[in-house]
This record gives sequence, C-alpha cells and structure tokens, in this order.
Amino acid sequence: MHDLIPRGLAATVFALGVAMAGIAHADDAAPQAIPYVDSGRLLLTQGVSNIEGAAGGGLATWAVISGYGTRDAIGGNVHVSYASLSNYDFVTYGASLGFFDRVEVSFARQDFDTGATGAALGLGSGFAFHQDVVGAKIKLFGDAVYDQDSLLPQVAVGLQYKHNEQGPIVHAVGGQHEDGIDYYVAATKVLLNQSLVINTTLRVTKANQTGLLGFGGTLSDTYRPEFEGSVGYLLTRHLVVGGEYRTKPSNLAFAKEDDWFDIFAAYALNKHLSATVAYVDLGSIATFKNQRGVFVSLQAGF
Repeated sequence: MHDLIPRGLAATVFALGVAMAGIAHADDAAPQAIPYVDSGRLLLTQGVSNIEGAAGGGLATWAVISGYGTRDAIGGNVHVSYASLSNYDFVTYGASLGFFDRVEVSFARQDFDTGATGAALGLGSGFAFHQDVVGAKIKLFGDAVYDQDSLLPQVAVGLQYKHNEQGPIVHAVGGQHEDGIDYYVAATKVLLNQSLVINTTLRVTKANQTGLLGFGGTLSDTYRPEFEGSVGYLLTRHLVVGGEYRTKPSNLAFAKEDDWFDIFAAYALNKHLSATVAYVDLGSIATFKNQRGVFVSLQAGF
C-alpha cells in the first residue's frame, strides 16, 4: 500500500481523536451542556460522509445536513474512506459542519493512486491524482424525518468546487480544466413506518471521474445533468443497508466513462461513531475496465 494512504489515515485519525476527545470532555462536564450542541436528531438520519465530503451516501450527495444538530444547534463530522479497486486505490478524508439544520459546509481531500497501473498509463508506477473539494449546501424546505404526515421530501441545493493538482496530466489526457464546480439539487425522505430512506439528486457537472481526470474534454466541454439515487432499508435503528447509482458524463476521447453503483451497509455505534462497508462497481476508469472492489469508511462527529 502506497505512502499516501498512511499519510491520509494519520491525518484523519488525529482529527478523529480530537473529535472523540471533545466528546469525552463533554461527557465529563455533564450535566452542563455545550452551547449550540444538542445532537438531537435521530440516529443515522444525517447519512454518512460521501466521497466529496458532503452528507449523504457513499457515492451520492443527499439533502440532509451534516451532524446531528437540530435547528437550534450545530453538528459536524470528520471521516476517512478507502476503496480498493481492481487496478487502483482511492482515499478520501475530510470534515463537514452543519449549522442549525439549515446550512452545511464541507471539505474533502481525495487521493487516487494508480499503483502499478500508472506505468501502463505512461504516468509512472505509483503516480497519484490529488483533488480538493470544498462544498456548501442549504436546505430550502421540508424535513426528511419529522414531516411524516407528508410525502414532501427535504430539498436542498448546493455546489462543490473542485481543484485537481495534476493540471499538466489533466490536459495531456484531453481534459480542458483542472478546476470545476458541480451544482446540485437533492431531495431526501425517510419513511419511518416503512423503514426506508430514499434520495434523488440532480447534479449538473462536466467532471471527468468526478474531477480526478479534470473537467470537460475533447468530446464535450459543456455542463450536463446527471442523476444520483440512493435507497436504504433500516434493519434496526443502528443498521441500514441499501444501494446507490450515480450517472456520469463521458467527455474524454481516450477513455469511456461508466456509471457507478454500490451495495452498502452502514452501522452507527452511537451518534458519535459510525462505519460503512460497501461493494462498489465503478466500471471503466482510464481504459481499465471492471473497476470493482470494497469501500470502507469511518466517521466520527456530533
């Protein structure tokens, strides 16, 4: 396993430790409450941190706001995620904050390691793409959980600014830009009586492999609407299983880009610590087909 993975894990483990230390300190200080922190929302209803740092599923961004804070409080998370694919390794880590169950800001660092495949691509063995993602989301209306007498979902809009550090390589493979912005509108509904979580997201983007290969290309340099969908079933109040599907544009002439899907299980030990495991199929990436593997993610927060 290449050195970028331990580096990323070390940084996030440190952040996890700080977060959990703060939680322990809060417990020691009971019964005095921390101002603007209440963790009052139901378990698992914040979703998990997705690959771009926003609250949602592993692949999809949802309308829910990060953390368990109610409309009178703040909440937040730190996360680290790792996917081992047929020819590549992918790591993402970052943090998010939710303000008064209305506004979310997030940051994620993505490292995509080509491993031995980098030599076959002409990039050199162990070459890695690095991307930073800064996101913002605002809830427009609805409540995914508490409006059970209505089918109206929680709806949010957001954007994600992405910066790819490998500009020369992006242009060499046909990408037009190393920076890009995705825009999205998401709708999320939790049906408690049916133990279901349903999300649909419309993303407007021209990202290649979510930006890891830049934005726009020789085939197209225009924004396109893409779909993200998630369905989860709550087996218990601590465990949800389900699947996701994410469509993507195919802008680069040298390599066809496929849609992504996963089958996941997310377990919340409590409101401060949760883990997700998934089988992912990412299709063809940079001419290498059948990129399938295991995705694992650890999240800590309040």
